[in-house]
Amino acid sequence: MPAPASPAPRFDLQGHSTVSDGELSPAEVVRAAARAGIELFSLTDHDSLAGAREAAAAAVSQGLRLVTGVEISVLDAAATDLHLCGYLVDPQDSSLQDALECSRRDRATRLERMAQALRELGWHVDEQPLRDRQAAGASIGRPHLAAAVLGAERNRARLRAERLTTPTDFLVAYLTEGRPAFLARAAPGVAQAVALIHAAGGLAVWAHPFWDLATAREVSSTLERFVSFGLDGVEAFYTTHTRAQTDLLVARARELGLITTGSSDFHGPSHPRFARFGAFSTYGHEPNLGPLAS
Repeated sequence: MPAPASPAPRFDLQGHSTVSDGELSPAEVVRAAARAGIELFSLTDHDSLAGAREAAAAAVSQGLRLVTGVEISVLDAAATDLHLCGYLVDPQDSSLQDALECSRRDRATRLERMAQALRELGWHVDEQPLRDRQAAGASIGRPHLAAAVLGAERNRARLRAERLTTPTDFLVAYLTEGRPAFLARAAPGVAQAVALIHAAGGLAVWAHPFWDLATAREVSSTLERFVSFGLDGVEAFYTTHTRAQTDLLVARARELGLITTGSSDFHGPSHPRFARFGAFSTYGHEPNLGPLAS
């Protein structure tokens, strides 16, 4: 008989708002986390700290402990697009802000090039939602481009024919590595990102390793290499991690002296995968949150 699932943790250290690719404003994300019983939370928008102040104010009103955070896209030989979470960073640090701004600018130009690639493939792109986000100062990512294709009336018949019913379906089919409209992005390397996080007073944590890499051997060797760059922790507990994957990450973190974090990677209540706070298991392990819990 299988062991009962671990109870939902009271911490959730990765979530996204409308500042990047989430559905709710920073304050709404914090309020939703508090309603879900989360006591320790971090808003980690992609390559942006623009929601940090609003989230902090909401956290005070909700009695929730907020860890300032950001999810940074990084380039590495192990995969085209990996992510580091920077926790406890100073949102006003100019070097970190400059690097994030460069990443956002590259994302915008890259998205336009991918949009053009989609047009050349015969797809129509609804430009207005993308312009609205840009005017509001919000970042634009591949999920928004996918949604702009699904929102164009002239694509309806072709979308049905290809059985692409959600933005996620379209993103996977056309906008991921190896697919027809995918283009690689420019981003800092892991060592550079770790240095930026440390200089801003923060801790660098590798986010969802088994989301980006397939095998235990790949994850283990990559983790060791990242530690040589000064990595402080690993997201051992994640909504898609299996027991075996979690066991491996906890054991390696203990050997390497790393903290272990966890998250549901909340993106909004209607997201097809990342819609519920606390939707991950520790599989009986005791998390080592280090300074994040103090």
